[in-house]
Amino acid sequence: MRVLFLVQGEGRGHLTQALSLAQILQMAGHEVIGAIVGVTTERSVPGFFTEKFTAPILPIFSPGLVYNAGTNALDPFKTTLLALKTMKPFWRSLQQVRDHIETERPDVVVNFYEMLGGMTYALLCPSVPMVCIAHQYMAFHPNFQRPKGQWFYEQAFKVNTRLTCFGAKELLALSFDEQADEPRERLRVVPPLLRQEVTELTPTFSADFLLAYVTQPGLKVELQKAHQQHPAQKMDAFHADATGPNQVIDDTLTYHAIDGKRFLEFMARCKAIVTTAGFESVCEAAYLGKPALMIPQPNHFEQACNAIDGQRAGVGIASDTFDLNKLSEFLPEYDTQLSERFRAWHARGYFMFLAALNRAVTPTSKPSGGFFWPRVRHLLRS
Repeated sequence: MRVLFLVQGEGRGHLTQALSLAQILQMAGHEVIGAIVGVTTERSVPGFFTEKFTAPILPIFSPGLVYNAGTNALDPFKTTLLALKTMKPFWRSLQQVRDHIETERPDVVVNFYEMLGGMTYALLCPSVPMVCIAHQYMAFHPNFQRPKGQWFYEQAFKVNTRLTCFGAKELLALSFDEQADEPRERLRVVPPLLRQEVTELTPTFSADFLLAYVTQPGLKVELQKAHQQHPAQKMDAFHADATGPNQVIDDTLTYHAIDGKRFLEFMARCKAIVTTAGFESVCEAAYLGKPALMIPQPNHFEQACNAIDGQRAGVGIASDTFDLNKLSEFLPEYDTQLSERFRAWHARGYFMFLAALNRAVTPTSKPSGGFFWPRVRHLLRS
């Protein structure tokens, strides 16, 4: 099977998932022939991806999402304005994606939450089947965990998510644990895609320090307050302002510059982690058997959902603040067998992802017309 990736280039999560799936496909004897990565004038393809991805990479302009500089929450209004302002170059990008697919002729396209994929299949109808992968597709599941009082953010999130998956044969929703599929949405629930470095680690449980991952200035201030309230609790914190490793603040607080490999090494040894509710980091902690204090950034709908769902699955405790008392109360309740169950769920992914791609390339007796046009025809008839 020849597989072409289409990957959102924003952040690390979707790019890391693409690397993980590439490893699975190569182990199974399939060929990943390349990756189209959505980029902007300010954001190129990250170095960690170009270093580890062995097939050709084609960067193509994608308007991307606009986030609030203070909260890192998705700003639907500014995202819409940006999309309107970049309409012409975006249309050229869609044509470029379609032409690349038709030239390379893969057996299947795998889209990691890139809007270029959904819009190309909605408007230009490439002849190659597409499968979409992201944890965001759990938004279309009846058991989707959502915070109350955020109707507008929920609708904006769902619209953006829908734009990434028009025309897809299947949506593979990454989940903390096994749940029923949702055939009406062509949605199958699958395990997380974790980077190989995580699965190669051997966790230990004798250390007493907490590990914090701090990307926002507001969370760093909260960390310092928590440290003042609990000066005896040893903490190691990776944050964006640190200029190097092992910046000792005092006997129980040390800062480290952000370093993915080193962070995982600390995670394998820590007692628990404190982080924003990003899906990948919480899954990595669950795999290693480390409880998580999940602090969604203000007005960040997706992280709020992750925190609620993570708490439901038992991987950690959700909190609005850097509340170490809340974490301390949760630690005795943490199920030490959760890591074993999570690893078993993760191990099933190898076969589930391969089965999904095989279904996509297997001809059906009656084409469904994908997702977009049947709904258009239904609306016209109604």
